[in-house]
Amino acid sequence: MSIFDLLFLLMVFASLVMLAAAALLAVRGKFKHSLRTLSGLGICLAVYLATGLAVSFLKPQRVIAVGDAWCFDDWCLTVETVRQTPASSQVAYDVGLRIFSRARGVAQRANGAWIYLIDKQGQRYSPDPDPSQVPLDIRLQPGESVVTSRTFQIPAGVQELGLITGHGGPYCGPMDILIIGQSGCLFQKPTMIRIQ
Repeated sequence: MSIFDLLFLLMVFASLVMLAAAALLAVRGKFKHSLRTLSGLGICLAVYLATGLAVSFLKPQRVIAVGDAWCFDDWCLTVETVRQTPASSQVAYDVGLRIFSRARGVAQRANGAWIYLIDKQGQRYSPDPDPSQVPLDIRLQPGESVVTSRTFQIPAGVQELGLITGHGGPYCGPMDILIIGQSGCLFQKPTMIRIQ
């Protein structure tokens, strides 16, 4: 968990406290104080969101090399191999993955895990459906590691491909915008593993 995750949790807690205080003031008939509290909350939220967008805009894109781990807390993914098979109008990218857990005491999974290839223009490419492959959200015991792969069909001529992944929500979803430093997707700078 990063400092920005903790800051987000602190903002949620502070917002709930301020909303409760505003409601209590309104019930007591102190409407002016209640509105002042709500205005303060609105200003704090606006500053928080503006800070998050500014950090994401100014922060350089994080590019992870093939072979390096990309971890979300204790759930990690590594691209181990990339094979290209050209065809007439498309190139098949077979991406070998290792999914592993750094946890020491609890089993875990990445609920709602997803994976795409993304090009320079932000176009996303889904993997070919293959029910025989290990699912990304497989439950892992502490220290466990599994190997799987995904195949993507990419139009010929597409360059600067990267692999993006996440879980718990869609690509560039609300949590990416609410957690400071996570909304690089809004500025065509998502964290990625460079494939090509």
